Amino acid sequence: MAAISSNDIKNGITIKVDEGLFTVIDFQHVKPGKGGAFVRTKLRNARSGAVIERTYRSDERLEQAMIDKRDMQYLYRDGDDYIFMDQSTYDQVPVSSKTLGDAANFLKETGKAMLMLHDDEIIGIELPASVELEIAETEPGIQGDRVSGARKSATLETGFVVQVPLFIGPGEMVKIDTRTGDYITRA
Repeated sequence: MAAISSNDIKNGITIKVDEGLFTVIDFQHVKPGKGGAFVRTKLRNARSGAVIERTYRSDERLEQAMIDKRDMQYLYRDGDDYIFMDQSTYDQVPVSSKTLGDAANFLKETGKAMLMLHDDEIIGIELPASVELEIAETEPGIQGDRVSGARKSATLETGFVVQVPLFIGPGEMVKIDTRTGDYITRA
């Protein structure tokens, strides 16, 4: 772990705090008229996603955690684990559904993802901004029911339920935003 100064904090870096690994999502250098300067930060827990706020004195030493991001391909599900393959070494890596969290709703076989590792422990996953998934089941749209903006529930091939427009039917491919879980457009 590399030691850095609190003045070197930037968005996106990961630091080790007593409670675990945290990624800086926002920071602000504050220099009040009276007293010493300090850095106000918003930190996201790399494992749980919880956000905390911390304040550090100017020139306070922090430990920067080195996060290795690897390009992986999702292969299949084996019980509670999801099996990924490293694109460069072809090693297969099991990842628990607890580690994936909501990202499991958007994983399709042969889909790409970026796994984040710290000391050979998988701490998170980054998905593409959107994925294309097939509608497994949905109710048919009723003739004449064309209220603008009307939505209905549809179950995707991964089992995730999303709200789609009335004209979308079973078997169609749709584009889904992985950050919010919302329907974007037909694929």
